[in-house]
Parts: sequence; C-alpha cells; structure tokens
Amino acid sequence: MTERLNANQLSIGYAESMIVKDLNLSIPTGKITALVGANGSGKSTILKTMARLMKPASGSVLLDGKSIHTQSTKEVARQLAILPQNPTAPDGLTVSELVSYGRYPHQKGFGAIAAEDRKIISSAIEVTGMGDFSDRPIERLSGGQRQRAWIAMALAQQTDILFLDEPTTFLDMAHQLEVLQLLQVLNERERRTIIMVVHDLNHASRFGHHMVAIKSGTVVSEGAPVDVMTPDVLREVFGIEADIVEDPRTGLPLCLPYSLADRKAI
Repeated sequence: MTERLNANQLSIGYAESMIVKDLNLSIPTGKITALVGANGSGKSTILKTMARLMKPASGSVLLDGKSIHTQSTKEVARQLAILPQNPTAPDGLTVSELVSYGRYPHQKGFGAIAAEDRKIISSAIEVTGMGDFSDRPIERLSGGQRQRAWIAMALAQQTDILFLDEPTTFLDMAHQLEVLQLLQVLNERERRTIIMVVHDLNHASRFGHHMVAIKSGTVVSEGAPVDVMTPDVLREVFGIEADIVEDPRTGLPLCLPYSLADRKAI
C-alpha cells in the first residue's frame, strides 16, 4: 500500500544551519504515528513542515502525490489539521465559537456558517465529550478540557489527517491520559491518520502504532514500538541506559531508564 503522506529528500533550515537534511519519511495511513527524540532533535520542525506551517529549504511533502507547499492554504486545510503546541484563544471565546473556526476552510462567500456547518460543529463537540461546556469560555476550562476543545476544532475541519505537537504538555497525568485516549478512540472509530510529537516514551509506545525516533534531524529508527523501544536505540537517541520490559496489561514495551549512557548506575 502506498501511504498518502510522504516526505521526500526533505531539508529544513538554512544553508549554514540545516536542522533536517535529506529526510525521507512515510506516514502510515489510518494509524497513529508518534515522533520521539530529545529536545532540539528536529521532531517538531519535521511535524510543522509536513503540516505546511514551515517551508522546506529543499525536497517535498507529498499528499496523495501532490506537493502541499504548492497548494493554497484553504485547499491544504481541507485535508490536514494541526493542533500546535500551547495554542491560545482570545478571552471570552466559547468552546462552540472556537470549534466553529474549524469550518473556515469549507466556507464560501462571506464565510457565513451554514446549517450543515452547525451539524458538524455540534458533532465535533459531542465526540470530544465537550457537550456540557459548549457555551463556556476557553479560559474557564481545565487543561484537559481545553485540549479537547482544540481537538474538537480540528475535527470540525473534517480532515483525514491530524497533526499534534506535544498535545499533553503541561497536563497532569490524568489529563494526559484523557487526551491520548480520546485520540486513540478517534483513530479506532474513524481511522484518522494521527501524527504527534510525544515526549513520554511509554505514552508513545502505548498509543502509537508506529514510532519514529529522531536525532539531529535524522531518523534513527522507525517501526512498531517493539522495534524502536530497544536499549540500543534509546542509548543513541536519548543518551540513556534503560531496561525494556513488557507491560503486563498490554504486552507493549515499557522503558525503565536508570542512568545516563556515559555514567554507571548508582
């Protein structure tokens, strides 16, 4: 099967400072892909470029065989949705108003919200469990509720592909699981292709079908979690020594870090 979204010989940055060079990456269609790597490894840069928020120095990002960087913003927004890291909304903006922004790529004329748009907005709010908060201002939501509201806005775009840049940043453990389980449900029910930058390796293993480990803008390893979550890969990518054990509930690999790679365990 040919994947819908592909990066071909992608280089990002400037001549004297390339963050990513000659990257080739195919995103599995209908799966959750987790990008992992140390801070500054280039994973967010790769995600933003594949979502058309950044322009590459060379190479291309192809969606269904067409370069996303030669298409109009509206045309791409009908196919790709992105939730950036730490998005903000104007004070007083309600959940339903925020979610309505997701219909912008589909609106014509003066941008009036049609009856069909309202149905889609309502559905996105319900699917994300935000029905009881539709009239509540964004600033009055909890961290997890706020992320669900932003995800609802992305869903209202009705795209098959969703990008998320560290969607659980600054959330406590319960709210992290709340957001990740929602994404898992959306993937299982609707077969949406989801690409997300994840800091927690064990979350990447549990919720990602496909993992991509990145170091210095280069893919070190990619594949199923069991193939990527190995002591050798974690040593190279993160500079840590870790034991990998099997999660007794899921059978997936769990990372147990115990020291930096250049130190002996104490």
